[in-house]
Amino acid sequence: MHRTALKQFVSNIFITEGKRVKSLDYVFCSDEYLLEINRTHLKHNFYTDTITFNLSETPLEIIGEIYISVERVRDNAAGLGISTNEELHRVIFHGVLHLCGYNDKFPKDQKEMRAAEDKYLRLYLK
Repeated sequence: MHRTALKQFVSNIFITEGKRVKSLDYVFCSDEYLLEINRTHLKHNFYTDTITFNLSETPLEIIGEIYISVERVRDNAAGLGISTNEELHRVIFHGVLHLCGYNDKFPKDQKEMRAAEDKYLRLYLK
C-alpha cells in the first residue's frame, strides 16, 4: 500500500462526494478487538470487517474513525477469491463512503454502496 497516494485518493473521494475532511483515523486491529467494539457500541455480537464512526459536528466537515479487522479482510479475500490488497482497499473505501453518507442496511443501499466501492476501486487500482 502506498500511503501517500492512498491518502490523496481518499481525500479526492471526499471532494468528489462533496465533503471536506477535518480528521480521519484508521485503526487496523484483530477480529477480537473489533468484536468488542461491535458488542460495546453497536450491541452486535458478530465479527465484521469494518466499523465506521462519524464524529462530525457538521455534515460537510468530516471527522471519522474507521476500524478494520485485518483478519476479517484476509478471510473475506480468500473466500471471494481476490487479493487481500483489493479487499483491504474496498473496506477502506467502504468506510469513507459511510462517512460521505452512504448506507448499507437495505438491498437498494447495498447496491449503491457496492457500485461506489467498485467505481473507486477501478480508479485506484488501475
